[in-house]
Amino acid sequence: MLLWAGELISSIGGGLTSFGLGVYVFQQTGSAAGMALVTLLGFLPNLLLSAPAGVLADKYDRRILMMLGDGLSALGIIYILVCMMNGGAELWQICIGVTISSIFSSLLEPSYRATITDLLTKDEYSKASGLVSLAGSARYLISPFLAGILLNISDINLLLIIDISTFVVTVIATAVVKKGLKTKIEEDKESFKNSFKTGWKALYSRKGVFRLVLISSLITLFMGAFQILAEPMILSFENSTVLGIAESVCASGMLVTSIYLGAKGIKKNFTKILSLALAFSGLAIVGFGMVENIYVITTFGFLFFAALPFANNCLDYLTRTNIPDKLQGRAWGMIAFISQLGYVVAYGVSGVLADLISNLMGITVGRAAAIVVMVAGAIMILIALPIMKNRKIKALEEGKEL
Repeated sequence: MLLWAGELISSIGGGLTSFGLGVYVFQQTGSAAGMALVTLLGFLPNLLLSAPAGVLADKYDRRILMMLGDGLSALGIIYILVCMMNGGAELWQICIGVTISSIFSSLLEPSYRATITDLLTKDEYSKASGLVSLAGSARYLISPFLAGILLNISDINLLLIIDISTFVVTVIATAVVKKGLKTKIEEDKESFKNSFKTGWKALYSRKGVFRLVLISSLITLFMGAFQILAEPMILSFENSTVLGIAESVCASGMLVTSIYLGAKGIKKNFTKILSLALAFSGLAIVGFGMVENIYVITTFGFLFFAALPFANNCLDYLTRTNIPDKLQGRAWGMIAFISQLGYVVAYGVSGVLADLISNLMGITVGRAAAIVVMVAGAIMILIALPIMKNRKIKALEEGKEL
């Protein structure tokens, strides 16, 4: 719980920066592509380094890696803050800052996931997944609302300062956990290259897990288009305060279901629930882009976020229970790399596509973004529904690939 609390605080701080930079870039450029570029550069280094970080998580103390990842990632935010205080940051300076932050934060995720396995029993994984989803939702639930209010009384500098201070809290929390937890490090003389290969084999040899990861990559492609275009879509007809409130209300859907899953968990039918949750998310994405009305948008956004914890819970359980504990770090690093490739494509293409549609059709960037969002949601439904009939994935429920 202490470790989780630290990550919750870190998530809130990161959400403040993410929201503030998104609004700042859109106000400066008026382009969805500019916002997408910042998001892409803040995400891509983390993705490319996730597999090597997974190897490190199995070879070295996972808590130390978490502390290094959290602490050093503050350097990129500090750089942006300095640029802002010297008269405002250019787009290229913001890109450099988020890239630096992403490089160091790549150490965090595989170690954090593997540490959960260190701390808990198999029966506790599902409940823990609900709590992890809850912490992750804070950047969407609490941060936008708080950032919208703070931007009315101050500027983005305050958001960056708060974010930097949260890194200190997170590192201290992780240090306390490390002190009270016996480090699980087996003597490992395997080279880094061979460790990397071992992580790949651990994933590829389990066909059900590998198939699930590939499907996840497609899902993140269309989900990423929605996530990156939601803000310019709303900012085209509302201000940052309304955007912050709307994002927080939408994310409260994740809060409700994460609390439920944290208390009850899921006991069976993981594959079926995964398929239906993803299909429902796609349907909500379609509704999100239908009309330029903040109340309709917020309602469908709430439904989208409410479905996500169910999907994340099932994905986490089906994967975690079919990979040996000693390979968890390497496997999660590889899984993060493959499953999130869709985000790279989405962040690189969706903003440019929205700007292009806007210019060709003579409509606002917001309505062009809505078109891309609705198409993405429809395709996501078509991909999600067949999952429940996939035999390889269904076999994972019985742990047949471990």
